[in-house]
Amino acid sequence: MSTLKPAAVRRVAVIGGSRVPFARSDGPYATASNQEMLTAALDGLVERYGLQGPGAVGEFVAGAVLKHSRDFNLARETVLGSALDARTPAYDIQQACGTGLQAVIAAANKIALGQTEAAIAGGADTASDAPLGVNDDLRKVLLEARRAKSPGSRLKALAKLRPGHLVPDIPRNAEPRTGLSMGEHAAVTARAWGITREAQDELAAASHRRLAAAYERGLLTDLVVPFRGLARDQNLRPDSTVEKLAALKPVFGLDAPDPTMTAGNSTPLTDGAALVLLASEEWAAERGLEPLAYLTAYETAAVDFVRGDVADGEDGLLMAPAYAVPRMLRRAGLGMADFDLVEVHEAFASQVLATLAAWEKRGLAPVDRARLNVAGSSLATGHPFAATGARIVATLAKLLAERDAPARGLISICAAGGQGVTAILERT
Repeated sequence: MSTLKPAAVRRVAVIGGSRVPFARSDGPYATASNQEMLTAALDGLVERYGLQGPGAVGEFVAGAVLKHSRDFNLARETVLGSALDARTPAYDIQQACGTGLQAVIAAANKIALGQTEAAIAGGADTASDAPLGVNDDLRKVLLEARRAKSPGSRLKALAKLRPGHLVPDIPRNAEPRTGLSMGEHAAVTARAWGITREAQDELAAASHRRLAAAYERGLLTDLVVPFRGLARDQNLRPDSTVEKLAALKPVFGLDAPDPTMTAGNSTPLTDGAALVLLASEEWAAERGLEPLAYLTAYETAAVDFVRGDVADGEDGLLMAPAYAVPRMLRRAGLGMADFDLVEVHEAFASQVLATLAAWEKRGLAPVDRARLNVAGSSLATGHPFAATGARIVATLAKLLAERDAPARGLISICAAGGQGVTAILERT
């Protein structure tokens, strides 16, 4: 009787990335679908790395959080509409705001186990073209009419239709278990951790300042492909300052004294798409491509935010990385001081600051702010939910590749549903 030997785990290289500039919702991309944006990002990657030939990559993995029924096979349809070989297998994935990074992890696992040599992963989201659900009462009437066995019973069912049934179900940015929006959850967490308005505005201003500098020095030149008239992220405000942000009125947490969260220190609704090219070292060497970095570890976690936030506790909706990162670092035998760069997704400035405080409470060393989000992050770029993970992976890999010496970077992404997805990139 023969037994299969476990495959040797291979290093997974980050070769490069491609994304469209991120746009504020109901702006330049108002009529662009998830598939159109994702195809633009994919075509940019195909052109940059010469991936037009048969079997250039083994798989395409992508997803979206806000999906129409027409997006049921989003990744595969994107391949079929792109310059990538139409015989490339593809599948969708979704884990709220962690979708892009989780897609990267899924593709990396297959490369690490030798099941494929190269893959493309990421995601897209449009808040402008959010799906509208059919009124549930209308749906029930129409299904009853469809099941009817005779014209009379069908007419009887249709006679139940009322004008109110024509009102669609408008999508809400709220957690089904609590009814609170992500911003309201973040406001609860900000109060629990004592996060000040001044600290949030300082973080937001730094994000804009650093992203502007990254564009000016050409860091993003080979990561961003122009789309629908945009060449840079529309949300970027190079002249943003703490003083300007301080003039904005709070928009979340208004049910409690001294609210601190504004539109300026919170991420806006955004449209966009981002992808990452991953490969084995052998695949890269055969094509003369120098890896930017290597994906060496990843971890996910979840918290009971329903009781955590509602009870005004510390385990808020966006606090799962507070557990995922320490767990990942223990497994890797690393501490916070071992990281040259730290990328924390800026869903809200308050959530970033609460996460940093939580890491310290759980025994990690403080994060050097000079190493945090050095090229700006979501407060400046915007946050198309499923695209953010791939944007961060590609940007961090490029930042690590700029360094002469070996370097290491940490990624932390919070997600709706009380989840967190984290990873480590290394440059050797």
